Formats: sequence, structure tokens, C-alpha cells
Amino acid sequence: MSKQTKKTKQAEAAQVIGAVTTYLGEEHGYMKGYKVKIIAVLTNAASPDYDPDAETSCSITDDEELQHRGGVTANDRLDVQPWIEKEGRFSWVSSDARVTDTEMFKHLRK
Repeated sequence: MSKQTKKTKQAEAAQVIGAVTTYLGEEHGYMKGYKVKIIAVLTNAASPDYDPDAETSCSITDDEELQHRGGVTANDRLDVQPWIEKEGRFSWVSSDARVTDTEMFKHLRK
């Protein structure tokens, strides 16, 4: 891994939880184009062979732990809360968006 790639990965991991990005995907159509706040990273949850009981699968809510586990990958999902414009707040309801369906991580698309 190059020094630049490593620095980028560390920067992403350090600023993921609580970050606000835009949802771009189709899977959760009601959020398309909305600002969403990342509240957790669901490791390996977008993997075709995802096993929620596997040791490698967990919900990470701390940037330090996320960085320790290697940062965000294309196989992860994000637990996000959409912005409710008319109420001026983020929803208390969250959705599990694919990492690659967000502006912040669209560069991880294959």
C-alpha cells in the first residue's frame, strides 16, 4: 500500500462516525439525494456471503475502533440517519445503506 493510500484510508477512518454525506443509491429510494449522518459501520454487511454471527461482522460506532479494524471497505454498510428538512433535524430512524451508495465512499465502487 502506498503512503498516499494509507494516509487517505486513515483520514477516512478518523472522520466517518458522525460524518454527513449524500445518499446516491436506489436501494433506499426515499433517501436518494438526501443528506445522511453516519452513525455506524456494519462490517462485511454488503458481502454476498454475509453472516451476521461471524466474528468479522460487527457494528462499529467509534472511529478509533474503525481505524484499528482497517477502515471502511466496499463490503461494508453504513447505518445512516436521513436529514428531515422540514423539521431541521436528522431522523431517529436509521437505514443500512451500502457504503458505495454514498457520496463519501463512491470511490470504492467496483
